[in-house]
Amino acid sequence: MTDPSPVDARTVPAIERLTCVIPAGGVGSRLWPLSRANAPKFLLDLTGSGDSLLRATWDRLTPIAPADRIMVVTGSAHRESVEAQLPELLVENLVTESEPKDSSAAIGLAAAILELRDPDAILGSFAADHVIRGNVLFERAIRTAVQAADQGHIATIGIHPSHPATGFGYIESGAARGDLAPFDVYDVTSFVEKPDEQTARDYVEHGGFLWNAGMFIARATVLLDQMALAEPDLVRSLREIAAAWGTDQAASVRERLWHGLPKIAIDYTVAEPAAAAGKMVCVAAHFEWDDVGDFASVANLLTRGRGSDLAVLGDGAQVLSDASSGIVVSESDRLVALVGVEDVVVVDTADVLLVTSKAHAQDVKNLVTRMRVTGGGHLL
Repeated sequence: MTDPSPVDARTVPAIERLTCVIPAGGVGSRLWPLSRANAPKFLLDLTGSGDSLLRATWDRLTPIAPADRIMVVTGSAHRESVEAQLPELLVENLVTESEPKDSSAAIGLAAAILELRDPDAILGSFAADHVIRGNVLFERAIRTAVQAADQGHIATIGIHPSHPATGFGYIESGAARGDLAPFDVYDVTSFVEKPDEQTARDYVEHGGFLWNAGMFIARATVLLDQMALAEPDLVRSLREIAAAWGTDQAASVRERLWHGLPKIAIDYTVAEPAAAAGKMVCVAAHFEWDDVGDFASVANLLTRGRGSDLAVLGDGAQVLSDASSGIVVSESDRLVALVGVEDVVVVDTADVLLVTSKAHAQDVKNLVTRMRVTGGGHLL
């Protein structure tokens, strides 16, 4: 009796060859002092739901891919916290970085590991620290992107802008791709950095521009080959690390190569050059999305549709407010009293009190930079 013939990977539906990769890195310095090196943004509950952003991301992906096809890439220092929050995560699907090297290395290493497991594997990268509402619409968009990826495209997800946001990047969409889906799929003309307010207004008014949600779906090999055009040494090292993954040599190979990898975002190694070469398509999605990048966006998220102009976050937070708006985040048992202040941001922790305004919420990152230089690193 002969062994049965191996199943051709191409006969397996594309969605069943999808592995969802969750890059869980970055401190989120605009959310300091709530988000810190030992308690980064993705491990926090910023929505008041009782779940961290990482846990919410996992739960959003499980209807699309089972637990054995969800991978997390995180720093070695956060391994235990990730494992505690995601007990379903398989040990072989937890990839740790000895030091942060930005998204090209993180996503690229996941792609290199998946490429070895299955030459026809499809990778979908979904940040651990975004907030999404409308999971049915999210799932529909991802399934459409997977079909496009299976045909050799690098797909991304664009969000219809609800307002002229200056804190997000934008995707300029081109011709409709009716050959890939009946609607909502377009060529990507270019990626645009965060615009000023007037430019953002023009984008929203004239149409053709979508918020860049930083999601990428492609065959693992296609993504790596595109990255190699910009950074051949990076991809060569990532494939060498992946080849040793799971062996006795894994740690030594990673330590030998990882430190020398360049820190560069995947936008520059894959997204922008792929768009310029006509290899990138965008699925225009209709779910609500926010990267909750600063306290102003957290405040807007928590007050949206709730009939209150003041957001309060924190177990047992005590807040007394009179004619005030904005957000109070409290980790202490002190009463925070506000009188006649608009769009205020108050973050009260055991060792730091931050007071700013929603208009200056993004400038918190400047304080973090100064503290690193002036010796305040123990508070970061």
